[in-house]
Amino acid sequence: MLIRSRFLAMVLVGMLTTHAAGAWEPVKGQMLSKFAGEVTPDTVWAEYPRPQMQREAWQNLNGLWDYAIRPKDEAVPATFNGQILVPFAVESALSGVKQPVGAEKRLWYKRSFTIPAAWAGQRVLLNFGAVDWEATVWVNGQQLGSHRGGYDVFSMDITDALKPEGDQEIVVGVWDPTDTQWQPRGKQVDKPEGIWYTAVTGIWQTVWLEPVAPTRVSGMKLVPDIDASVLNATVSVVGAQAGDQVELRATLGGVEVGKVSGVAGTAMALPVPDAKLWSPDTPTLYDLEVKLLRGAQAVDTVKSYFGMRKIALAKDDAGVNRLFLNNAPLFQFGPLDQGWWPDGLYTAPSDAALRYDVEMTRKLGFNMARKHVKVEPARWYYHCDQLGLLVWQDMPSGDAYIGVNDPDITRGPESKGNFYTEWGAIMHQLQNHPSIVMWVPFNEGWGQFDVAEVTAWTKERDPSRLVNQTSGWADRGGSDVHDMHMYPGPGMFPLEDGRASVLGEFGGLGWPVPDHLWWDKRNWGYRTYESQDELRQNYATLIAGLRPLIGEGLAAAVYTQTTDVEGEVNGLMTYDRAVVKMEADWLATVNATVYGPAPKLVEVVPTSKVAAQVWRYTEEKPGPGWREAKFKDREWKTGEGVFGSAGTPGAEVRTEWKSGTIWLRREFTWPEQPGKAVYLRAHHDEDADVYINGETAARLRGYTTDYQLYPMGPDAAKSLKGGKNTIAVRCENKGGGQCIDVGIVMEE
Repeated sequence: MLIRSRFLAMVLVGMLTTHAAGAWEPVKGQMLSKFAGEVTPDTVWAEYPRPQMQREAWQNLNGLWDYAIRPKDEAVPATFNGQILVPFAVESALSGVKQPVGAEKRLWYKRSFTIPAAWAGQRVLLNFGAVDWEATVWVNGQQLGSHRGGYDVFSMDITDALKPEGDQEIVVGVWDPTDTQWQPRGKQVDKPEGIWYTAVTGIWQTVWLEPVAPTRVSGMKLVPDIDASVLNATVSVVGAQAGDQVELRATLGGVEVGKVSGVAGTAMALPVPDAKLWSPDTPTLYDLEVKLLRGAQAVDTVKSYFGMRKIALAKDDAGVNRLFLNNAPLFQFGPLDQGWWPDGLYTAPSDAALRYDVEMTRKLGFNMARKHVKVEPARWYYHCDQLGLLVWQDMPSGDAYIGVNDPDITRGPESKGNFYTEWGAIMHQLQNHPSIVMWVPFNEGWGQFDVAEVTAWTKERDPSRLVNQTSGWADRGGSDVHDMHMYPGPGMFPLEDGRASVLGEFGGLGWPVPDHLWWDKRNWGYRTYESQDELRQNYATLIAGLRPLIGEGLAAAVYTQTTDVEGEVNGLMTYDRAVVKMEADWLATVNATVYGPAPKLVEVVPTSKVAAQVWRYTEEKPGPGWREAKFKDREWKTGEGVFGSAGTPGAEVRTEWKSGTIWLRREFTWPEQPGKAVYLRAHHDEDADVYINGETAARLRGYTTDYQLYPMGPDAAKSLKGGKNTIAVRCENKGGGQCIDVGIVMEE
């Protein structure tokens, strides 16, 4: 691709700043990532920031700016506090400042620059990758406008504010109320703890200048259609005149594969015969050249790329809804990717650091990542496009939050209007990335409002992708998937006719690695272990539980999470990216078991979920050997499952059990020719130990709200023999609802 060669290696115009770089250094005493040593003011984020619409000439404004923190309502300050390294948020160590701002103050930036003589006669655009949250811009003392939105790109035409020659001056004022107002903020809070992280204020993506023609390409919408072998394209143009034409030319490996021309703003079908499809295994990208022609002259030329791929909800051969990529079912499996860094917070130290997370995700055996309540710079999605990583993209959450059983919030007009504006802008700027296959407007109940309307609006805006209306919790129906969150899990919702069942969050297995912690205390995971061996053992068991669920119809799973983040220690890597907690090759081997044809499951020992099954039981502590097959249980009571107390979620209780502990036994017949793998199916509230013929089959801890599948312990699985066998269970309840029911399934 052209993007990987000339355009990303170009020598930038005007990289020198008016500030001395020698005074900058990261704030001392803070955790730094392994990439922090690469950061210098002269080279910070030097890569072209917009890979899908490139022009040759540009000027990078990253580097040292003057900064000031003042009361919110004060005017542009006359003096500044010192220097800050852009594009790192002021609260970060790499900014060189690491100071809070808060809702009562405003953060100010100032720097000077010059315009190259070669840009004469062109318009000059000032582009911001992202500024959190409300930014007002002055050039040479002239206020040019304001922008609200912490995650979307915005641009201003500064041509008329420029002086004829010499130094020019930019001033930017930023106000960010973090979690005190309704604006989208993701996981930022003023007082970080648990799953909530440090506030991010100000410029956090690349700032750059771009010379453009008065008549120019302003945007593109590229929608592949693999069934028709075309790329449907619409090119937007500013300043078009009658007769102006747009020409698109696609190449692969330097060889032209298709060409089309038409009127700006109208739909065109670019032929892509015998298309090489984009997928995680073969992430083929075509180069695209777009020319705006006035007669025979090109008045503007931009470079881009695209991938030919199709994402859809469809039924497999068994009639189960799956996620189909390129007309074939593909189990999507990847980590919850928060995109936070110990030294840069929202901003990776470098493009190499940003790419590293994507590379490691693929190396660890995942084909997908869920970008969690955050939007990355365009280059992150570019790396996903290159490396073949599917992406579920969240809308950053904001406003008020609800519980799992609460009604949607009612947003005020300003909050509601901003949601649609910012979500629409995010979708627009990311719409051409083949890696993105799912839009996620809401996470759990965070800021959830008018769900049906938001879902329909999202789907109408982009019918080429799937929509997951709310990942976890307060599902309202009507989107392409029904998304469960279960820790540690795994689990799934029952199958539905119009939606696929997905596991949007599970896992969260933690290991606090010494010398790689954000805090010495307050570290936590959904389950926390003390060693790598313990983590590996439990991770392998967790992933083994996915395979039978895939056989039952689970279409995707998202493991929490890519890295540790501040006090969360449930990452596959440490927060500083210095340690992969489980060896990459080992993880890839374990993760590979979820791919391939979905297994067919057969229920050999049924549970009492559908029909009552008879057990022997006692609430009095039995004598030794009670778990053995030869134990005499004729004095025990007889009862029908499920055993428990009425009202326990997900349990059809038929035999009341209200004491602290219950013991169960049951004989069953095992086939002479068993299948490939054996699993327990259990609903337990709370801790349960399960034995087969006296051997430990599973130790189930905590509680569930429905039936889950668990891999059977190897000794118990080996003890199974054709004919009569015995299952024995002990369950202990510590409070609240209580229930126990167990069965066995196997793969054919």
